[in-house]
Amino acid sequence: MSSRVAKSRPEQLAYWDRPVLKARFVNRSRADSLARLDIGTIGDLIVHYPFRYLDLSERRPLSETLPGTDATVVGRVHRVEVKRPRPRLCIVEVAITDDSGMLLGVWFNQQYMAEQFKTGEHVAFAGRVEQEYGFLQIKNPFVEKLDDSGEPTSLGRILPVHRSTEGLSTNWIRRLVAAALDDASDIPDFLPASLRIKHGLLPLRAALRMIHFPPTMSDASRARSRLAYDELLCLQLGLALRRHRLTVERPGIPHVIDGDSLEALRKAVPFQLTADQSNAIENILADMASAKPMNRLLLGDVGTGKTIVAAHALCASADIGAQSTMMAPTEGLAVQYAEKVGPLLDTAGVSWELLTGSLSSARRAEILAAVAKREIAVLFGTHALIEHDVSFGNLSLAIVDEQHRFGVAQRLALRRKGVATDMLVMSATPIPRTLALTRFGDLDTSYLRERPHGDSRPRVTTHLVKRADRAAAYDAVRRAVSQGRQAYVVCPLVDESDVLEARAASKEARRLQQEVFSDLRVGLLTGKMRPSERLDVMEGFRGRELDVLVATTVIEVGVDVPDATVLIVEDAERFGLAQLHQLRGRVGRAEYPGEVFLFADPKTSEGKGRMRAIASTDDGFALAEEDLRLRGAGQLMGEAQHGLPELTIASLVDDAVLLETARIDAFTLIEADPHLTDAKNSPLLRETKRRFASAWDRVSSG
Repeated sequence: MSSRVAKSRPEQLAYWDRPVLKARFVNRSRADSLARLDIGTIGDLIVHYPFRYLDLSERRPLSETLPGTDATVVGRVHRVEVKRPRPRLCIVEVAITDDSGMLLGVWFNQQYMAEQFKTGEHVAFAGRVEQEYGFLQIKNPFVEKLDDSGEPTSLGRILPVHRSTEGLSTNWIRRLVAAALDDASDIPDFLPASLRIKHGLLPLRAALRMIHFPPTMSDASRARSRLAYDELLCLQLGLALRRHRLTVERPGIPHVIDGDSLEALRKAVPFQLTADQSNAIENILADMASAKPMNRLLLGDVGTGKTIVAAHALCASADIGAQSTMMAPTEGLAVQYAEKVGPLLDTAGVSWELLTGSLSSARRAEILAAVAKREIAVLFGTHALIEHDVSFGNLSLAIVDEQHRFGVAQRLALRRKGVATDMLVMSATPIPRTLALTRFGDLDTSYLRERPHGDSRPRVTTHLVKRADRAAAYDAVRRAVSQGRQAYVVCPLVDESDVLEARAASKEARRLQQEVFSDLRVGLLTGKMRPSERLDVMEGFRGRELDVLVATTVIEVGVDVPDATVLIVEDAERFGLAQLHQLRGRVGRAEYPGEVFLFADPKTSEGKGRMRAIASTDDGFALAEEDLRLRGAGQLMGEAQHGLPELTIASLVDDAVLLETARIDAFTLIEADPHLTDAKNSPLLRETKRRFASAWDRVSSG
């Protein structure tokens, strides 16, 4: 069984589990081609959904086709021309016409396309319409051959376009899917009838037929809604089941919220908390006071003060004589937390230590012995905290900072250092709400959007600069250094690449030192350095031993140097909005204004959109939503560390309302039937397990 079937297909009869070679019209050659599309069974084939449609039901004259829009256009082939404007570049142009005008289909370095068309034949082109050199054109259009009357040669007037591969055209895939659906016996519907009726959803069999072969685009939309709801409901059910096991079926450790350490901390805080901070602390302490284990996510925008919120949780743990730990992804960040939170804990009478990989063996053994004997209440650290020889005497709270830097297994390993441990995961990277509900839907969420009261720091000014116009940015660096300030230069690569045309930090540091800032002190910081080397460089920068620090995105999170006021980002279009926002947060952290220079010449509409967005707002959550819209969830999340099934038809951009509906339904179902043992719910449980596949044990156990 292929991994795709295990993750994404509906529960079906045995027919759906048969190898795709058993499907009608599938021979060995086609089966091999289908395997390249991750299609190994008939079920895989049926859930190989179209990614777009050619709607030939409403035709407009070519003269009414608008540039900048996606369109399906129909005409007769007027001419086919192959151009070679320069060596190694071949351009195929196919002009189609109707009674009102002409449009060009254009292919680059695909000379074979010229042989696919004959003058006078009817064709349909689909894609993004552009206007260049006075002509309407579609680059690399999808092509459908029509009969002499201009009608599609098969099926209806709305044609599905499936992802294809070498040796298997979308026309053939369309034919194979149609045969597989025709040959399928009754398809059992795993969705409880009450939910289907409540939301007016199609039966599963009808939805599967309509998603591939819709009579109208409205039918395609209805089919997609049913299948997307299925996907989101199963996802939310998995999260609801995990949450139930973590917070209901396991007894927690009740904490006090009026103990001496917590009270001492409240008195020691030298500033007024924001409303967001107060609400987050109230929610966290209420979770900790409960007899159920806490499972909470704290999302804080840059500069909104997660640290002081975490300090309250640490003190609440100490007030019952228990221990807590706080894990950071880098040694530098762990050190900063110890330096910032440590003095507050001292004031509150709470003992603490720092455990990192650079400690000597003797010092490490000393700390571990004290932790095991409960002589240390709070232990800060890095991944070293989850090593097998770290043993807590009574761990009641685990805090994971910058949670996206850790895998699921690492977070669970930390939690399992105690029994029924309260878990608080934190992130300074704002996450869109839909993404939070899918990736962290089993966690309660607190948001920090406000900057602390009295924070009079000026807003950071962001400049979009063409790569050739560097003088103003370099002048800003010199001006800052002359005033006793410092600057960062961030590059996307560590070393030069033969593949990517992007600046490398190592080469840029040498160039700047030799050619631009020969009279300044230039340092280099990359992720390839040993942790102790990185720590030394950062301490040197923080101690004013360096004027300019050339770095990779290793400085993206947790680096706090108050005197840094200028940031230059090379090849800024290569970074996501969340990364750029985090990098921007490295300057203007004290009372001095910050300036950010983004060197970029974006060529794509997505790249241009990101640059416009980062220059227009400093609201991290607004930027996160825009990043999701521009790049999609896959690029935004990076590698899948969450152990959840990937979405194949639902969209976190377009289906926010559907997601909220599915979430309410899922948590309502689990509240009424915690194990989904009721006869009407058991098929849904089986389908949910099937979609989670190998991740089920980890998901269900938490």
